[in-house]
Amino acid sequence: VQLQASGGGLVQAGGSLRLSCVVSGRTIGLYFMGWFRQAPGKEREFVAGISGSGIPNYADSVKGRFTISRDNAKKMVYLQMNSLKPEDTAVYYCAQRAVISGSYRSSDYDYWGQGTLVTVSS
Repeated sequence: VQLQASGGGLVQAGGSLRLSCVVSGRTIGLYFMGWFRQAPGKEREFVAGISGSGIPNYADSVKGRFTISRDNAKKMVYLQMNSLKPEDTAVYYCAQRAVISGSYRSSDYDYWGQGTLVTVSS
């Protein structure tokens, strides 16, 4: 199973980016998918997750600004990030659980992408 995240880059505060994650080697239709991020010197943290049926969950810090979505047929997961802030600067990772239920804990995810860097300038 491989996850490939893309779409990161440099953006000014208030701007938008859309991250994409493609999964190969495994269906995503039933499984919970998540986005995490890790800023320099900080622990990896949950950003957003989405169930197989499309029910999203968000960290309080991104609620109202970020939107997670998925296309099971294409085995893609997306993270639309609007109103970006400098504190959103981090490496963003997509991840998949091997079970249907969701989790906020990174240790509960079984498969990880390589990460894509998002830098938000002030």
